[in-house]
Amino acid sequence: MENFFDALYTLCEENDVGEDVLIEKIKSAMLKAAKKTYPHSEDRIRVDIDPSEKKLAMYIEQEIIDDYPIDDNEINIASARLIDPDAQVGGTILKEIDISKLGRMAALSAKQSIKGDLREINREQMLGKFEEKEHQCIVVTVSQTDPGRGTVTVEYDGTELYLFRNEQIPGEELKEGQKVRVYITGIVGKTKKPIVKISRTHKDLVRKLFEKEVPEIGQEIVEVKAVSREAGSRTKIAVWSKNPNVDAIGACIGPKRSRITAVVSELNGEKIDIIAWSEKPDEFVTRALAPAEVLKTVITSEEEKTCTVIVPNNQLSLAIGNKGQNAKLAAKLTGFKIDIKPEINAETGEKAPELDENFVVPKTVSEEVPENTENQEQVENVQEIRENQDGQESAENSESAEL
Repeated sequence: MENFFDALYTLCEENDVGEDVLIEKIKSAMLKAAKKTYPHSEDRIRVDIDPSEKKLAMYIEQEIIDDYPIDDNEINIASARLIDPDAQVGGTILKEIDISKLGRMAALSAKQSIKGDLREINREQMLGKFEEKEHQCIVVTVSQTDPGRGTVTVEYDGTELYLFRNEQIPGEELKEGQKVRVYITGIVGKTKKPIVKISRTHKDLVRKLFEKEVPEIGQEIVEVKAVSREAGSRTKIAVWSKNPNVDAIGACIGPKRSRITAVVSELNGEKIDIIAWSEKPDEFVTRALAPAEVLKTVITSEEEKTCTVIVPNNQLSLAIGNKGQNAKLAAKLTGFKIDIKPEINAETGEKAPELDENFVVPKTVSEEVPENTENQEQVENVQEIRENQDGQESAENSESAEL
């Protein structure tokens, strides 16, 4: 019996479940098992579990009669008084069931039922702990690293989570005991076995870090309009202030650069460009290409979100960036496809035509037929001729087939 209660305590600790909750689940499982062995006593079976006295017992509540019992639900008065001298006809008495005789299938059924209950408890606990934190930032403690697989095990409020290699900042080496911030990208398998997915590479981790460090964002004075990120290398973040007297960029940098320094430190030294957002696409694209100097930005198509940017020749490589990084981040930040051109064509020596004051963006010629009466009639006539030709061909084919 002691082994049962030792296992009970272990289950409580491993699953972070209250003793009372688990006991109720075990009682329910044992009742189901006993009812299979004693199907006619379904409503008369009782289970008693008392951890303080380490008592585990199961009973059938029998009715006391003065006749011969027809099943386990009845007991003769003479037999009843051997158990309880004060027993009376019409009353009830508890007959203890030998649990070991319930049978292997009943015991297996109880075990499976308890496992199922524990899974449901764990599912509810997991959702209760993390559902409200989905798409939020939490602080976790690194508990184990696996250099071979690259997986890092972290702990949050007694729950183990896994930070996979592709969700770790490139070049960052996390150490056991280290506290880091992660972003909960989502919870999968909510109806079965929930898995909390966490990341340190997601762009919204940067957004949440700025929300934490910049009070003006929490007060909704400053708004983060867009974020583009190449984790471990560089991030661009566009901010805007609702209050003209509040400098959005200055608020994010903070006194003596304290706020941006805190974010950079949390991101293992990742570079961050803070850009003033603009509702004017050309202005926003120009700012997004910082630190490069831009001479002119021409929006070539609002619908397709394309633009051409002209930069001084000595700024071309800076505007594009190492392996195109600066241009890619600017494109992701603004949502525009950016074509970067030098001020002077290296081959012809000619100045970029876009810099001319009289430059007009060429309009694309539509290939569609103009919707006027004359053209419409021509189209209809052509369609009629084709239909007649098709009809004649069908008739000829039909006649050939008959011959």
